[in-house]
Amino acid sequence: MKNLLCSSALLAALALPAMAQDYTPDPAATPGGTITVTYKDDVATLDPAIGYDWQNWSMIKSLFDGLMDYVPGTTELRPGLAESYEVSEDGTVFTFALRQGVTFHNGREMTAEDVKYSLDRVTNPETQSPGAGFFASIAGYDAVTAGEADSLSGVEVVDPLTIRITLSRPDATFLHVMALNFASVVPQEVVEEFGADFGTNPVGTGAFTLAEWTIGQRVVFEKNADYWRDGVPYLDGVTFEVGQEPIVALLRLQQGEVDVPGDGIPPAKFQEVMDDPDQAARVVEGGQLHTGYITLNVNTPPFDQLAVREAVNMAINKDRIIQVINGRAVPATQPLPPSMPGYTEGFAGFPYDVEGAKAKPAEAGLADGFTTELYVMNTDPNPRIAQAIQQDLSQIGIEVEIRSLAQANVIEAGGAGEAPMIWSGGMAWIADFPDPSNFYGPILGCAGAGDGGWNWSKFCDEAIDATATEADSFVDPASPERLELWSQVYQDVMAQAPWVPVFNEQRYTMKSARMGGADALYVDPVSIPVNYDYVFVTE
Repeated sequence: MKNLLCSSALLAALALPAMAQDYTPDPAATPGGTITVTYKDDVATLDPAIGYDWQNWSMIKSLFDGLMDYVPGTTELRPGLAESYEVSEDGTVFTFALRQGVTFHNGREMTAEDVKYSLDRVTNPETQSPGAGFFASIAGYDAVTAGEADSLSGVEVVDPLTIRITLSRPDATFLHVMALNFASVVPQEVVEEFGADFGTNPVGTGAFTLAEWTIGQRVVFEKNADYWRDGVPYLDGVTFEVGQEPIVALLRLQQGEVDVPGDGIPPAKFQEVMDDPDQAARVVEGGQLHTGYITLNVNTPPFDQLAVREAVNMAINKDRIIQVINGRAVPATQPLPPSMPGYTEGFAGFPYDVEGAKAKPAEAGLADGFTTELYVMNTDPNPRIAQAIQQDLSQIGIEVEIRSLAQANVIEAGGAGEAPMIWSGGMAWIADFPDPSNFYGPILGCAGAGDGGWNWSKFCDEAIDATATEADSFVDPASPERLELWSQVYQDVMAQAPWVPVFNEQRYTMKSARMGGADALYVDPVSIPVNYDYVFVTE
């Protein structure tokens, strides 16, 4: 897909400000009304520097803005808080002109100082942001992460409405990074007032404000009447009800009490829904850059031995697991999904070979097998998938105890390195942006392997990291040489087997009969799962 970064590389040579196509308000949209969204688990945090799960991603995106953004329902970049930007000829200096008159929810005007503070904060090791590694190309990043500096030398306030960011190398993904939640602009005084509790007292510049948070019951958003984008949001508010079992949520949707079941269609009810024309008409299907996988903690014996990791890869019956989710996926052979640039066509990965897998533990001195733990999110179908994994591994002498927990608890255990194995379902990787880099840095690279990071395998290979850095040090993200490097990165990763890639899944959700807006907004690739700023109600 052509994106704005490709265009900006050409514009940069002419030193012209890069402008993005904006979004035309939907003429059918009716302003007003509120909707109800359900989730089984409570919300972990609404701090954009920390939140990084399926549940809170779109919530955070509706509370905060960054310099860059996406055209709703697409992966096409457009300016956000930046009205325009210029890029130097060598692709290392980005100068952003900020919009005038944008205010935080507390009424204070946003300035370039806030942008600098926010980028310094997200890269500060004390913040423990799982997204810090995305900013590694900014000059001064290494000094900040090493504790040698408390500010990024490459981020410069030119004047109250101009910010200049200098990179230590070209970075083909940089404008996408500026559109991530992690790059959201936050007010320093509010962060300092609430400290660690900023995640439950969020203040941004976004389309909605936080009106209520009753732990274990609901989170309520209200429309930001002073939002800087004209005409949106359409809704007056969104109520997120938590503690709702997905099957109960589906029943309430059928009764008109719920507008979007946040956890999706329960697999046990999927066929029933699809066989009913009235319900099937409210199902939204979308492709996604997704891989579901099992992480193997390479720092936890016996997964510190390659032969054991190879055995697990060879023992998993991926076709049987796909049956658990009603066939809504294809088997995965590598971390990248097939539609992602850099995917290696014809790469076979590890074969399903139970007899071959049985011989592997003996190579590691574990001929009698061993016992381990598999962490899994407690929302169906993930516990059933965990049971299938458990059964597969029992065939080769690996006894697995399943730890079925709330999403936030699994993420916490993974980030802390406490989980020997994790089934990623419900948290499985969906690309933050359509570039092969995004499947490496946060979940397989050294930068994501620290405390709180999403590299739950704790895999870190400095040689592969170096190749990944080389792959991103291009101005043109679509360069064939760059994509070949990324292909090599993922083949090298699979040779060390820190993961079991299991499947690439299609995405399905539902909406109530009164919901309006393009279907793409309900399977928005960057506002997962729903772009609340642009949906509306018709009654």
